[in-house]
Amino acid sequence: MSNSDPIGLLFNVIQSFIGFYTALLFIRILLSWFPNINWFDPPFSILSQLTDPYLNVFRSIIPPLGGIDFSAILALLLLQVVQSAVLPSVEQLLVRM
Repeated sequence: MSNSDPIGLLFNVIQSFIGFYTALLFIRILLSWFPNINWFDPPFSILSQLTDPYLNVFRSIIPPLGGIDFSAILALLLLQVVQSAVLPSVEQLLVRM
């Protein structure tokens, strides 16, 4: 499939977005280890606004245990599954149609 193919281009954009968003999540998770960060000051507030809605979905499923937020692991795992398994499968189905 070439990059000029609309379906291929769409899936490349989605894959790139997921990769970028995964990087933002990693940064957000790493910065959460520093308790002195004020999440209301830029650029931290922007990062928080972009990542917290997605992370909050998983925080409602898995509450912090012993002060450790395991929900971020599930959030990252789901993005990786979508990027490596779901998107290629859907793309192959659409190409065969």
